[in-house]
Amino acid sequence: MSEAELLARHRAVLPQWLALYYDEPIEIVRAQGRRVTDAEGNTYLDFFAGILTNAIGYDIAEISDAIRAQLDTGVLHTSTLYLIRRQVELAERIAELSGIPDAKVFFTNSGTEANETALMLATQYRRSNQVLALRNSYHGRAFGTIGITGNRGWAASSLSPVKVSYVHGGYRYRDPFGSLPDADYIKACTDDLRDVLQTTTAGDVAALIAEPIQGVGGFNVPPDGLFAAFKEVLDSYGILLISDEVQTGWGRTGEHFWGIQAHGVTPDAMTFAKGLGNGLAIGGVVARGDLMDCLTANSISTFGGNPVATAGAKATLDYLLDRDLQGNAEKLGHHLIAGLRDLGERYDIIGDVRGKGLMIGVELVESGGKDPSPPNAAALLEETKARGLLVGKGGLHGNVLRLAPPMTLTSEEADEALEILEASVAEVAR
Repeated sequence: MSEAELLARHRAVLPQWLALYYDEPIEIVRAQGRRVTDAEGNTYLDFFAGILTNAIGYDIAEISDAIRAQLDTGVLHTSTLYLIRRQVELAERIAELSGIPDAKVFFTNSGTEANETALMLATQYRRSNQVLALRNSYHGRAFGTIGITGNRGWAASSLSPVKVSYVHGGYRYRDPFGSLPDADYIKACTDDLRDVLQTTTAGDVAALIAEPIQGVGGFNVPPDGLFAAFKEVLDSYGILLISDEVQTGWGRTGEHFWGIQAHGVTPDAMTFAKGLGNGLAIGGVVARGDLMDCLTANSISTFGGNPVATAGAKATLDYLLDRDLQGNAEKLGHHLIAGLRDLGERYDIIGDVRGKGLMIGVELVESGGKDPSPPNAAALLEETKARGLLVGKGGLHGNVLRLAPPMTLTSEEADEALEILEASVAEVAR
């Protein structure tokens, strides 16, 4: 069956709003290392990694062996009503790595579910349904997380179980304060936070939830120290800080293991998912013990922290720590960003290059200005695919290329990607 036939079947039985990349969508049927092969036999260098999920790459023996060993026991599932050894071991490791005092961990199946859990904990702990979020944020596609998503393109409903107020600081490139120097920008955003608290809330806000680097929003990077300044204000009100590390966790930003560490603060809770399972469905929350234990009703997770997912996640975490993939992300991230900024100097359809580690955004604009250009981004997506490179796309206007290859990327593969991107940008600009 051809990919075209599969596409017709897909459109017949799956929702219209389930997005697909490319004019001619592909089916990935094989993969190894950092490369994937589609059903037509075309091989690509993967620079989006299942939306940052295949953090280690494909066909990694140590991870596959851990999964097979669990499968060989015959126990694929038990539920959290029973002890799960790998779940306990993984929770111990994450609690230690979090830096959160007296940390406890709850496992879920996705980042959306992790953020839903964090919202439930924070609102229960503070006895308030008021939440602060950043403009242009994205935290998931469930009822509560859509309510705190500050990006109209991903907010499918105006209804919400929480009352949300949005603050500046997420999308500096198009922020009204964006032209200010770092210190002045931080002060302007912090002053805005104070004003929002005084004018749009009753004061007893439950939490501020923030992505240290906005993911779906276009890999937007605030200046280091922004959330430290925010936390001083939050602490004066007793408001919790939740760091959404679904995309920034596990060393992907290079300089730190968690994205929030760039700001010199320890949050009250962090949510995680994606790269931890290297393709397996797993997410979770790590939080202060008193916050995690605040629920007064029964609660379980049928599939969260199941034996297969936690066995694979433990092997993934061991692999990336043992091989210092965080250091590799930092080194190759600097190389890629430098190459892309050089490209931006030569082609004016590139408005901004930003990111940390292997989490890089390239914002496409109309030639000669700053107006967002979704057509240029869409054309570049097609051009890179035609040359054997898969990249992502996002941003408030759908005009940002998102580059997030597996953290096992090599220098040779980074150079290969830069060559493809240069040829593709040149073609789109022409």
